[in-house]
Amino acid sequence: MSSLRRLSPPLHLLRAFSAVTRFGSVSRAADALHLTQSAVSKQVRELEDWVGVVLFERSRKRLAPTPAGERYEKAVRAVLAQLEAATLELITTNDGGGALHLSSLPTFAAKWLIPRLPLFQQQHPQITLHFVPYVHSYDFERPELDCSILFGDGHWPGAHAHYITGNDVALIAPRASVADWAITSPGDVARHALMRHVTVPEAWLRWGESHGVPGLVDPLAGPQFDQFQTMIRAVMAGMGLALVPRCLVHDEIAAGLVREPLADHAMGGGYVSDMGYWFCYPEGRTQLHALQCFRQWLLEAAGTATEPAPLPAPPR
Repeated sequence: MSSLRRLSPPLHLLRAFSAVTRFGSVSRAADALHLTQSAVSKQVRELEDWVGVVLFERSRKRLAPTPAGERYEKAVRAVLAQLEAATLELITTNDGGGALHLSSLPTFAAKWLIPRLPLFQQQHPQITLHFVPYVHSYDFERPELDCSILFGDGHWPGAHAHYITGNDVALIAPRASVADWAITSPGDVARHALMRHVTVPEAWLRWGESHGVPGLVDPLAGPQFDQFQTMIRAVMAGMGLALVPRCLVHDEIAAGLVREPLADHAMGGGYVSDMGYWFCYPEGRTQLHALQCFRQWLLEAAGTATEPAPLPAPPR
């Protein structure tokens, strides 16, 4: 075997090796690859013979990758993902179509993205969107994920990020018929339960700083939630006050389902956050035609094609 050939193992051996490493068992890898267990085991052994390195520690119940196997699989997974992306780009370039695999935070998808998607379908009928479970949103090495809409400050290792919306944060309260709370100044806020989101634990601290009342409210008091939609519903039920990206609660404010206290105050009721929603994708997906079309449409839909990044947070 020539040295050049030895450094280029067959693709089917690499796929079997990567699948066994990810799933932790030959049987699950075989199901994913639509092969028999014996075929997968044979391909793994063939790869080890090919490279001359032991890739797995074998026990009676499962295969565990060796340290060398773990390093190699990480590199192999990235290569396989790039190959799939390049193939998809090749297939879709000629007709402008193809499939795009994306994920999004559930509340943002339901409240902001989905209502706008019919417009994208009208403009790009040949592109099909497939939503990947959000649990995989940060793992851009996964071959089934092309892009994600994430919430944060715009910095994710190995990912390009474009700001969409979400840094305009609204203070919301129950409507008067549910809880007739008199909130006419920032100081009145401290008299009520303040709900918190796990992703933005310092929201009330930042709100107090921006309204000139630092230290007035306890940023760690009050119930905690993991989704903004749940917080909105809790406000509607009269559980307390919440700070929510305006893009997620615009309809409820307009319909009178929640009210926005201090909206007429000199500083307004909300604040500008350094967190928001971003469209993210890895370098290996940059050339995907479907991704390019979706990115352009998404930024235009958000009105942020030329909009600057979110303003920095107030100084501590």
